[in-house]
Amino acid sequence: MSDDSVTDHARDRRIAVVTGGGSGIGRSAARALAADGWTVVVAGRRRGPLDEIAETSTRIVPVVADVSVEADVRRLFTEAVARFGRLDLLFNNAGTGAPATPLDEITLDTWNAVLDVTLTGSFLCAREAFRIMRTQTPQGGRIINNGSISAHAPRPLSAPYTVAKHAVAGLTKQLQLDGRPFGIACGQIDIGNAATTMGAGAADGTLQADGSIRPEPTMDVAETGRAIAYMAGMPAGTNVPNLTVMPTAMPFVGRG
Repeated sequence: MSDDSVTDHARDRRIAVVTGGGSGIGRSAARALAADGWTVVVAGRRRGPLDEIAETSTRIVPVVADVSVEADVRRLFTEAVARFGRLDLLFNNAGTGAPATPLDEITLDTWNAVLDVTLTGSFLCAREAFRIMRTQTPQGGRIINNGSISAHAPRPLSAPYTVAKHAVAGLTKQLQLDGRPFGIACGQIDIGNAATTMGAGAADGTLQADGSIRPEPTMDVAETGRAIAYMAGMPAGTNVPNLTVMPTAMPFVGRG
């Protein structure tokens, strides 16, 4: 499909950007949004997985971008608006973790690698989306941040990821406040044990607060896409500030 035909095909659609869209939760979200009528710009660092998901729907458009690089983020959003005229939704999904490590053994490189993608990347994308949504006509839009169960209850030996996700929760609250005058809604989805490359290991065994390693239930990653599409589909005057989706029997309440 040519650039012109993609642009014409999407003029009357809602336009979304999904970061970390080549796999896992981002891929699930992109597919669910496309099925719900959104035109979805999927961003990620690897061309191959982005092209694979774009082949599943004419509503999905791939753009290679590293969310931890400011110039890449600006190019991503500039390209999205140039092609489709506006932005209605950002799913701020890109993030990364690190192996379980005692606090005094965490290197600065590891710390920076996690925060650069998970926190700074979320800020850079939110900043660009906010700028577009505040100045476009009609004004407004929606930002959904991918938080985590760890934004509320940390796992052992996971300081970089836990701190990054707590900070994302703070970013969510700030966006909810600062976006209010401009019709920009912001919500956060906290996901537990989705069966992705990053989360599927829970079924084999996860480190617990008492030092034991025990298996935990997981859920189909498609359920995360359904939840994100639900949040995204709220009318402009309605917001879901926080939503948690997790396996019923996953230890969370009472964790620790």
